[in-house]
Amino acid sequence: MKSIHYPLIIVNFKTYTQGTGQKGLQLAKICDEVAREFNVSIVVAVQMADIRWIASEIEIPVFAQHVDAIYPGSNTGHILLETVKEAGATGTLVNHSERKITLKEIALIIQRARENHLYTCVCASTPKIAGAIAALSPDSCATEPPELIGSGISVSMAQPEVITKSVKIIEKFNPAVAPLCGAGITNSQDVEKALELGTKGILIASGVVKATDPKKILEKMAQVLLKFQEKK
Repeated sequence: MKSIHYPLIIVNFKTYTQGTGQKGLQLAKICDEVAREFNVSIVVAVQMADIRWIASEIEIPVFAQHVDAIYPGSNTGHILLETVKEAGATGTLVNHSERKITLKEIALIIQRARENHLYTCVCASTPKIAGAIAALSPDSCATEPPELIGSGISVSMAQPEVITKSVKIIEKFNPAVAPLCGAGITNSQDVEKALELGTKGILIASGVVKATDPKKILEKMAQVLLKFQEKK
């Protein structure tokens, strides 16, 4: 697995035009350049069809946006964990609010990912759900209130109590799980606030992918990550 350390930025390309195909590769290269320039941890979560060629062109970790809770076999149209790994992914998002699955499915994906040495970032909509997920021992759990996703209103500013509750409950159920947060994060101030509240990183999408100058945004966020690395 390519190195992942904290604090961490996961950039979710979703299916935005700016994060698809050739444009997705260009954006991934920007993320890679900033990560190496500042020596910070940035991950890109890209569409299934783009994993192999993006992973072959950059040095930073590439994640799938989703995998299914299946084993190899008769599963037409599903996404197999072994396939994304062979394509070059080193991890996956799980249970994003736009691709929700059951707790049973989450548990199986975490188990299979661990067996295949893939990193899991499991999303939770509330602190309570974050606790249930932490008990399953993913690598990280990102709390994202769904009403703030894509809103431009940062969870770290608008609902800081959601983050602090999630951090505490994740620590209670499994201190080995890294607490992350997302939803509405658009600038370096949002990132700094999230880290001050106890998270070990953020999950961001439109704030970078749809930005006029994504490199400038990432550079400012990377400077915040550096500051918190120095505090360790």
